Amino acid sequence: MKATATPDSLQTLVVIGNGMVGHHCVEQLIARGALERYRIHVYGEETRRAYDRVHLSEYLNGRDAESMSMCDAAFYEREGLVLHLGEPVLEIDRNARQVVTATGRVGYDKLVLATGSYPFVPPIAGAEGASRLVYRSIDDLDLIRAAAQGARRGVVVGGGLLGLEAANALKSLNLEAHVVEFAPRLMPVQLDEEGGAALKARIEALGVGVHLSRATQDIKPGTQYRYRMRFAEGAPLETDLIVFSAGIRPQVSLARRAGLALAERGGVAIDDHCRSSDEHIYAIGECAAWNGSVFGLVAPGYQMARIAAAQLCDAPEQAFTGADMSTKLKLLGVDVGSIGDAHGATPGARSYRYIDEAGASYRRLVVSADGKRVLGAVLVGDNRYYDTLLQYAQNGIAPPADPASLILPASSAAPALGVDALPATATICSCHNVSKGAVSAAIDGGCADLAAVKSCTKAASGCGGCAALLKQVVEHELSSRGVAVDKSLCEHFAYTRQELYAIVRVGGIESFEELLASHGRGHVGCDICKPAVGSILASCWNRPIQEPRLVPLQDTNDTFMANMQKNGTYSVVPRIPAGEITPDGLIAIGAVAKKYKLYTKITGGQRIDLFGAQLHELPDIWSELIAAGFETGHAYGKSTRTVKSCVGSTWCRYGVQDSVRMALDIEHRYKGLRSPHKLKFAVSGCTRECAEAQSKDIGVIATENGWNLYVCGNGGMRPRHAELFATDLDDAMLIRVIDRVLMFYIRTADKLQRTSVWRESLEGGLDYLKDVVLNDSLGLAAELEAQMQLVVDRYECEWANTVSDPDKLKRFRTFVNQRGGDPDIEFIQERGQPRPAPARTTARVIPIAEEIV
Repeated sequence: MKATATPDSLQTLVVIGNGMVGHHCVEQLIARGALERYRIHVYGEETRRAYDRVHLSEYLNGRDAESMSMCDAAFYEREGLVLHLGEPVLEIDRNARQVVTATGRVGYDKLVLATGSYPFVPPIAGAEGASRLVYRSIDDLDLIRAAAQGARRGVVVGGGLLGLEAANALKSLNLEAHVVEFAPRLMPVQLDEEGGAALKARIEALGVGVHLSRATQDIKPGTQYRYRMRFAEGAPLETDLIVFSAGIRPQVSLARRAGLALAERGGVAIDDHCRSSDEHIYAIGECAAWNGSVFGLVAPGYQMARIAAAQLCDAPEQAFTGADMSTKLKLLGVDVGSIGDAHGATPGARSYRYIDEAGASYRRLVVSADGKRVLGAVLVGDNRYYDTLLQYAQNGIAPPADPASLILPASSAAPALGVDALPATATICSCHNVSKGAVSAAIDGGCADLAAVKSCTKAASGCGGCAALLKQVVEHELSSRGVAVDKSLCEHFAYTRQELYAIVRVGGIESFEELLASHGRGHVGCDICKPAVGSILASCWNRPIQEPRLVPLQDTNDTFMANMQKNGTYSVVPRIPAGEITPDGLIAIGAVAKKYKLYTKITGGQRIDLFGAQLHELPDIWSELIAAGFETGHAYGKSTRTVKSCVGSTWCRYGVQDSVRMALDIEHRYKGLRSPHKLKFAVSGCTRECAEAQSKDIGVIATENGWNLYVCGNGGMRPRHAELFATDLDDAMLIRVIDRVLMFYIRTADKLQRTSVWRESLEGGLDYLKDVVLNDSLGLAAELEAQMQLVVDRYECEWANTVSDPDKLKRFRTFVNQRGGDPDIEFIQERGQPRPAPARTTARVIPIAEEIV
């Protein structure tokens, strides 16, 4: 019989700190049965339960604080566990073994310090208020948001991990962002000189100012902006607010006053079992120092939490022996990775470097002197190499004979490290210390899919950087056991997108209800399958998306055939084929913009965007544009967007073909074509490539003998050069080949998969695609062309279809019971045009009129 602990027999355990590491320690304690031997008191300075600080920036992008909590409120409501929020511990009385708070004293038998760290703010004259903000907690972000009201520019002092994340936060608040770094490069701890230079180029291309080797001397009132920062060297910089992110310091004030031993460079000194100099007190996370080192990542903190919990419960656990500080993250949309000895400091280490100056991409591989071990790596601009290189480094896997092949652009010659090559001890998730063997054990224990493995092991629930690798391991382990890997679109359809496309096409199915009834489960569908099926139906049959049976399948943008903007208004984008427009067309657009007070912007796709239209105004705006000869530009859909062109041989003395005419032919043929993701085209009249065709899904470049075709390129966060597919095609053959490529992509791509990712996922790569399209190896060429012709023949402007139908127009109302707009939407004037007014901090007051009857 198992003995039940009585209140008198329980010891008291106090945990000081309710951050991510402190909370994880409590989770581990409870999982190990600690409530059978301890009453646990958890003290947190903040008024919120532990929340996800790794994804803190999402709070400024609209995520609510409660959704960021590490657990629900019920977790801390169990018997024997008490959470004291907003109650900081003021003193640790080691002699009496008590902690002191504003409400009194609580005795302890064991104590865990998880007080974390605090942001370091250099002592700079004039740094106060909005010129001394920090980026560490949700409360800090609230202060930054408040300071950004009415501001134009913000500066972050510190170019490390958190500093660049803070700069991204300022950009999300529509501020002109600048980063000031004392070191001569960004992320000096993780990146070498070339990596820092590549990151700087990427970030500056995003419009963020970068100021290196700058030591701030003082902050004084500015002339053009609120503050003026003066540096030891270089020109001063003015700004409206300043966020300091110049590193962290262990929060050890309690430990220092209690007389605990501290490491020379800060942090509570701990042994291999996370015990401090007092055998009754443990320290974990960023407040702890092991062998004199403080670890500023969540994974080592979680590891310490597991060790301390095991010690407190007399359970076996490996000792702490340091931590892998490898990191993979996205900063301001730029991939950055650092593995092991990224600087090549190991004696005799050799380095291989790949530098793409045009794309501001950089990769460095560090190997041992004998070339038999990967020691470290630096990645900027492309983290697809990270998981493979990390496993080489962590597991001592010998690199290939030519180590450089590990960082060269992916090709059939580049060796790939398959999941089956990883040993069982390979770490898949560093945050929760989940090995490949643990994933295998979870599957053997009954986990039959990725979600179950995540729930069982907690893998990919920390920083999330291992999600892709975890998926590969789970699918490999399931397949090796003879289990069919479930690649269902969602719970309602046990098919992939590709399989559903074939079902719809072959079965002639033209409605979601018919497909669900014949090949699905349930009666309603979900947010995953509805848009996916809506896209498939449009790709197959090209019916107007405003038909009543199709409207429920569309997302917000497609429902109203306009892109919703941050203030709840919409953008209007008329199609301007090939970027060619008459003076009358320009005047018509200008007249509409003036009449409806819209912001106008010429885009990189050679057309004009009109911003600021309210929902009820859209039909009137489009009626006038259609009367002037315009059609919808489909900027709201996963469809053909633009066909960019240069002026070609008609005007340019270098042009060898009429690129504008070809661009017009292409755009008029494929306008309205729905696909798994957006499609962008370009046509250049010569090899000078002014239209940038090699960065598009479909790129065409003129030659003396016809046209060269490039496929599967894209810009964006992960740029990819298009690949040469066919040369010297005549006009008719060019269109036929494009028909086949696009329709084969629409048939076989996954949901929301760009052409570049689709191309990389094709077994056999570009050669296979050429074989299918050019050599008709599958016998599909005629069928693909016929499918495309059906879509082309059924085209009609979706807005023209809508404005002529009174029933469809009923949907375009901000409020059901009135025709006016939203009174909360406000604009201000800037550079002669309207832009959204800053969000008001006070609640809107609705006047109430007294009615006398």
